[in-house]
Amino acid sequence: MRNTWLIALRELKERIGSRSFLFMSIAGPLLILVFSYLLFAYGGEGRQHWNILIADPTGIMDNKIMAHEDKAVTYSFADGYIEMEEFRDAKQFADYDAMVEINEKILSNKTAFIFFREKPSVRMQTRVQFQVERRIEEVMVKRFTNLSLSDFRKIKQPLNIAFRNINDPFDEASDLRGWVGLFFGTIIFLFIFLFGMTILQSISREKSNRIVEVLLATVRPNQLLTGKIIGIGLSAFLQFAVWMIIVCAGLYFLRETLFPDMLNASNIDIVQLSKEAQSNSDQLFTNKEYNDFVNLVFERIQFVNITGFFLLFFLGGYLFYGSLFASIGATSGSESDGQQFILPIVFILTIALYAGYYTLQNPAAELTSWLHYLPFTSPIVAMVKLSQGYEPGESYQIWVSFLILLVSAFLLVSLAGRFYKNGILQFGHRLRFSTLLKWMKKS
Repeated sequence: MRNTWLIALRELKERIGSRSFLFMSIAGPLLILVFSYLLFAYGGEGRQHWNILIADPTGIMDNKIMAHEDKAVTYSFADGYIEMEEFRDAKQFADYDAMVEINEKILSNKTAFIFFREKPSVRMQTRVQFQVERRIEEVMVKRFTNLSLSDFRKIKQPLNIAFRNINDPFDEASDLRGWVGLFFGTIIFLFIFLFGMTILQSISREKSNRIVEVLLATVRPNQLLTGKIIGIGLSAFLQFAVWMIIVCAGLYFLRETLFPDMLNASNIDIVQLSKEAQSNSDQLFTNKEYNDFVNLVFERIQFVNITGFFLLFFLGGYLFYGSLFASIGATSGSESDGQQFILPIVFILTIALYAGYYTLQNPAAELTSWLHYLPFTSPIVAMVKLSQGYEPGESYQIWVSFLILLVSAFLLVSLAGRFYKNGILQFGHRLRFSTLLKWMKKS
């Protein structure tokens, strides 16, 4: 056991001391943060621009909609009634994308109609509703109260409306959570592939330059293989820990500085919000969307639970696939032969990633149940299922899935040990299935 840990420490020091390890430990999480920032800061680029005609025959809105220009929406006013068919067919209205009908009853029934030619994006719908609603509120304050508009803007606070499924009122089975599980599962397979390739290259290199002959003079083959897998695995866990620290700290920094929640009254002065809301509405909606995402990351995800199972399935998946990579490296007659056998593993990993996406879209399908227990796909499928939430009384399934993966991993490690013992000192041979069967039977 002492020799195994010495080899593991040697592999760990070699990995963490390399420039590529240090580079990926910093560049990887920074790329995630940069992508996150660009996604929410510039996600509105190429957005719709609407020309909207407001039919206001009674002059309720006084030809005003907001104090500042909105680059995404251009408003025009018509003083008379416009029939829906007339707006649809008349050439004089052909340049307008939508018409807002403001009738004399709007102040009592709080109802307005928007007739559009092409369905707008959710952001555009929210923007127009917000701007028209704010103007109607100002009209009502002026007509029915003695409150000045400036005083109204001081006390006016935006209303956050949460849409909830009656069958899932606490949003526990959110698709967004499922995507979080898919992200964690993808990270598992990304690290498995990167560090599995490290195992393969390390074994192939030691085999080709004959260093392994010197090593086997002092340690047993199983000790050498086990130490190599453990050492490279520890470096993978260490790199992942660095990723998580940087990503979590970066998301928190973005939330607190670059993307404060403008719809949270505790984070911004209400008077300032009222003055700038209409001129800066796009940024307001962008901030809201970003903070929904950050709220998901920091508050709605059960990190203790999901991180614990992440580490367990990461361990099982790494041992399972790492053994496959080690077997390829040990049984190959040359380094080029080993490269050819990577393609089947890459194909299996691709199928596993698709299995995670399939689970996200079809969580209750029968095929999902099979994929949940299949060791080739269980790490990513289990992450998605865990994020979506198991039905009451079915949480035992994730433990069954992990036990199947763990048993399969140890069986493969044992099998890889036989391949390694019998094939590591073989050079220049052609790999045949009969040879593999022979080595498999030989202890």
